[in-house]
Amino acid sequence: MTISKNKVVSLVYQLRVDSKEGEVIESLTSDNPLSFLFGAGNLLPKFEQNIDGLKVGESFDFDLEAKDAYGEVNNEAIVDVPLSVFMADGVLDEKLVQVGNTIPMRDNAGNRLNGVVKAVTDSNVNMDFNHPLAGNHLFFSGEVTDVREATDEELSHGHVHAEGCGGGCGCGDEAADSGCGSGNCGC
Repeated sequence: MTISKNKVVSLVYQLRVDSKEGEVIESLTSDNPLSFLFGAGNLLPKFEQNIDGLKVGESFDFDLEAKDAYGEVNNEAIVDVPLSVFMADGVLDEKLVQVGNTIPMRDNAGNRLNGVVKAVTDSNVNMDFNHPLAGNHLFFSGEVTDVREATDEELSHGHVHAEGCGGGCGCGDEAADSGCGSGNCGC
């Protein structure tokens, strides 16, 4: 079967940054492949363009410039957040607010986003809300391990469901009483 819209694709790959010989920052193996609904908008568009039409067992090797991946670094996404935001009952959570930590937060519209602590001063925490791979040239090499038809449930939900748990939602048998088998996958 060939990769095309609405097919479930599984693949393994290595992701390197800066060059084909650059540091490996992600490596997916056959024990834990990436499985996704092709064409559902869940992956980078240029990534999907580069694997479109491949078959099981075929290899791929391509790169994505930053503009086609996670974009260039946006300096407006690096902001100072008042230190008071990280205080509870007047006490700073010093374990949380450390340079290099990633902190889940929400913007003014309630959207979830992650910020990396870059610096801490007496009054502010400097945080970077860019995607961790923003500004990076990415290099992918791998192989297609499976292509199958998507189920009706996967098509209606727009993503792949894991095996098991009756409804194929990936929630595990302990959730059987929560309505999982009835198509309620929690998505």
